[in-house]
This record gives sequence, structure tokens and C-alpha cells, in this order.
Amino acid sequence: MLPAVASRERERNPARSRELILDAAERLFAARGYEATSLSDVGREAGVSRATPGYFFGSKADLYRAVLERCFEDVRRAVREGRERALQSGQAPEIILAGAVSDYFDFVAARPNFVKLMQREGLSGRRTLDDVPLGLVTGQEMLAALAQELALPAAEHLEVAQMLSSLIALAWFPFVQGDVLGRVAGLDPTAPNHVELRKKHVTELLVGWLRARTAFHR
Repeated sequence: MLPAVASRERERNPARSRELILDAAERLFAARGYEATSLSDVGREAGVSRATPGYFFGSKADLYRAVLERCFEDVRRAVREGRERALQSGQAPEIILAGAVSDYFDFVAARPNFVKLMQREGLSGRRTLDDVPLGLVTGQEMLAALAQELALPAAEHLEVAQMLSSLIALAWFPFVQGDVLGRVAGLDPTAPNHVELRKKHVTELLVGWLRARTAFHR
């Protein structure tokens, strides 16, 4: 039987309850990890009854997948908006690439939980992403968007994939281990211009790659 409290919450505003649960679950999975987070924890964090997360999502595994799917949907939305903006700008590929680097840094900075979730997924050895097809679709959309924005031929697919991998790694670093390893290298991640300097450095690296690929096809 459906608990009375959960039933009232569902009748009052089920869409809002669902979003509150996803928000809470994202925070807890990112901060504690999958194993250390229970559905009851999520319910308390979301301000709903402990039974409500199970009512909406079934199991903890299903809730975790829903969190990841929502994260990847955010990425897809950002990719589509960036591609539309880049194609309408009429700017040279190098300027578009610089904008893509800046956009991606800003996206990662605004979504620290997504970075932590991906880091935990990799370190834990879990294979949840295998059950989240949207992750693969998102990666393919990112590759296609970059190739189109930079006017690179289809034959450059693997090179674009390598570049995208480099962009992700270089952009994530300040938000994953930058506070530790950055200091070892003499960088201050708390400096007001730290992220802007990272954007500039990464842009210069990737623009160098783009110039080399452009020259290769001449």
C-alpha cells in the first residue's frame, strides 16, 4: 500500500517532489558515494518522507541511474546551445574553439557534483554508465558538434575524439585535483584569476592542435 504521506506529496506536486529527490540524491551520491547513501538518506535530504524516493524511482540503483541521466541531459543541452551559438556566430574555427573551451570550463565549474560523480564512478570500478545509454549518445553529440563547429572533415573523427578527451581532462583537473597537485606545481587554485589562466593555457594548447590539423589538410 502506498504510504499516506508519499501519496499526499505525489498528489500535491509530483514533479516538484521528483526534482527535489534527484537534487538530494545527486548531492549525496557525489559527497558520500553510492554505497554510503540510502534511499532514506535521500528522503531526509530532500525534505520528503523516507519512502517517497522508493515510490518514485523504485530501487537505489534506478535512482542513481536517473541522476546520471539527468546530468548527461544537462551536458547535451549545453552542447546543443553551444553548437547553435557557434554556427550562428560566423567566427573563425580558432575563435569558436576558444569559446568552446571557455564554455566547458564554466559548465564544469557550475556542476561540481557531476565531476565528483564521474570521479567516483571511475575510482569505484562500478559499471553503471554501461546501463546509461545517454552517456554514449552525449559523447557522440559532443564529437559531432566539435567537428561541425571547427569545419573538420569526417576523416578527423579520431583526432577530434583525442582533442575532446584532452579538453575534458584539462578542464576537470582544477576541479578534481587542482587544489593538491596544482600547489605542487606552484599554482594557487584560490587565486581570483586561476580558472581564467587555465582557460587561456588550455585554449592555446588546443588551438595549436587545430592549426596543425588544418595545415595537415592543406
